[in-house]
Amino acid sequence: MGKRKRINNTKAAKAEEEAANREHDNTPKSFVIRSGTVGKSVGALVNDFRRVMEPHTASRLKERLRNKFKDFVAMAGPLKVTHFVVFSRTDSGVNMRLARLPRGPTLTFRVHTYSLTKDVLKLSKHSHPPGAEYQTSPLVILNNFAGQDNHLRLMASAFQNMFPPIRVQNMKLSQARRVVLFNFNEETGRVEFRQYLITVKAVGVSKSIKQVINADLPSLSHLEDISEFITRGAFASESDVEDGPESTVTLAQNYVGYNNRSAQQRAIRLQEIGPRLELQLLKIEAGMCEGEVLYHQYVTKTAKEIQQQKLDRQRKRDEAAKRRLEQEANVERKKALAEEHRRKTREGGLEGMRKKRALELAQQEAEGSMADPDAADVDDLESDDSSGLEDASDWDQVDDLDPDHDDVRFARGENDTRTNILN
Repeated sequence: MGKRKRINNTKAAKAEEEAANREHDNTPKSFVIRSGTVGKSVGALVNDFRRVMEPHTASRLKERLRNKFKDFVAMAGPLKVTHFVVFSRTDSGVNMRLARLPRGPTLTFRVHTYSLTKDVLKLSKHSHPPGAEYQTSPLVILNNFAGQDNHLRLMASAFQNMFPPIRVQNMKLSQARRVVLFNFNEETGRVEFRQYLITVKAVGVSKSIKQVINADLPSLSHLEDISEFITRGAFASESDVEDGPESTVTLAQNYVGYNNRSAQQRAIRLQEIGPRLELQLLKIEAGMCEGEVLYHQYVTKTAKEIQQQKLDRQRKRDEAAKRRLEQEANVERKKALAEEHRRKTREGGLEGMRKKRALELAQQEAEGSMADPDAADVDDLESDDSSGLEDASDWDQVDDLDPDHDDVRFARGENDTRTNILN
């Protein structure tokens, strides 16, 4: 019996690929950049915030002092970048701008305090080096943004749209590795930012047994019996107290880590990995770092001032459009002049080449009409040779001479001339 031919379901594979491409196109992508001279500490904060935005961000983006904000905006379109996070330093402090491309809005924050990732890990009892958790997007938690103020709702929407949405139907449990928290403090009016690493631990066992389960085998050389190692963990430690029912879950799928199988109970742990930021909203602009100011923390304008501001903004837009039309007209006029100049240059060049060629031909003809000195000498010799015997009858008379006569003989020279030779 012949071998059965394997049939590949190319339509299903193509459909999955198209769905993955659509999902990738809809995924928010970001640039985290610095504006101007910010110093070493703020530069490290920029690098830490890029780690927060991974994997959909430019982690190795290199800024130069000559780079302008419009340069990054021009590159954002082809790369399908949707968000800008810009850090800058002024005399009053550090600022952070969160902008949505291409038409805004833009939120400007004052960074009152911040802590770098390395500082947070130094204070942690169980520090965790960065690893594969940055290969997946974090989960977003918003707390205390349920107010009725418009700027709070807009701020919550901006924070949430910075990261890809969660699709529960397609998401794997192993992709939930990090959590970013935005907590709004109503008393201070500031937003506290934190980032945590998600880990799971075994429940219902002592700390000593957890070490054995997690394959971190301790040294038992100083003990006389294994029971000493088991019984010394009878008293609950600080971490064992957290193994309550509210933090215990049943794994629906296999999770990262040793022996974290499906359908097993595990306790959820959140370990802070930094950075920390304390932000205060200063203003909200309708456009991309420009436009109408929708909200300002310190400035309040009347309805008349707002209307005048709109009129001034409209006037500036009209002037800019007028200048743009004038520039386009000037460009077209200069292009036409350049094309006319090239046409005249080509015509003048061809006419000049024709005149030059005609002059060369005239000179060659003039030189050809002049007699050559060597040719003139030869003509003179020919005329001299034929002067003595102009007629053929003269040669006949010479031939009639007596050939036996010894007094005179005729001989022919090199130039066909007859020479008189006397004996």
